[in-house]
Amino acid sequence: MAFMGDVLNPLPLWQNGPTPGSFYNFPGNASLGPVGRTVQDFKAHSANPITTTTTVIGLKFDKGCVIAADTLGSYGSLARFRDCPRVLKVNDLILLGSGGDYADYQYLKDIIEQKIIDEQCIGDGLQLKPKSLHCWLTRVLYNKRSKMDPLWNNYVVAGIQDGEPFLGAVDKLGTAYEDATIATGMGAYMATPLLRDALEKGPLDEESAKALVRKCMEVLFYRDARSFPRYQLGVVTADGVIVEEPVELKHDWTLAHMIQMK
Repeated sequence: MAFMGDVLNPLPLWQNGPTPGSFYNFPGNASLGPVGRTVQDFKAHSANPITTTTTVIGLKFDKGCVIAADTLGSYGSLARFRDCPRVLKVNDLILLGSGGDYADYQYLKDIIEQKIIDEQCIGDGLQLKPKSLHCWLTRVLYNKRSKMDPLWNNYVVAGIQDGEPFLGAVDKLGTAYEDATIATGMGAYMATPLLRDALEKGPLDEESAKALVRKCMEVLFYRDARSFPRYQLGVVTADGVIVEEPVELKHDWTLAHMIQMK
């Protein structure tokens, strides 16, 4: 019975075997096994966004730009987080709006805010400009998607550069463009026609642009299942950037009796 070891100090059930929960290095296969690596050394890229946000609307008017986005963070189809602001004042020249994965937006938001802090510490009197931020976002997002680990966001950059309004968009692939009207998500289908129709009738001033964007947010609340009645609106002009406190839509569902489900 000596092979059983001492009664008070028994031998392990499986000598030279792997510790439970760890990897085992089989003899002769050292080059194939994860030698000396822990589970934390392995990285898995997210295949899908988790907490998502929906439409961002951007509109250019005669002296600046307006951006609006609601504050809902959806967990799948669940309206899980009700206070997810995503209209960001970058500096006195730039407004940034984001739709898509909220965690990816927070990650990039921290980097942008640190860029502004570094810029202020240099103290050379120069400011980041909207076209520069727009170009930088295309490089960052294209770089991430090239590594098969994209930031799942659409960004809308609004600002004033050389006295002229600027409005541009960047998607998660790094594809970028500039336009007088921009809407991401479902807004690209529902709000864009309203925005373009208003612009075709003539140039807009600040108040009419804000009223039009509010109308678009109301239409999206009625039509987009991932939208929310609470939204933020930001305005950038030569006088600076203003991000308003979140406001509630005054919605009216008395029209629901006219909807016929077939």
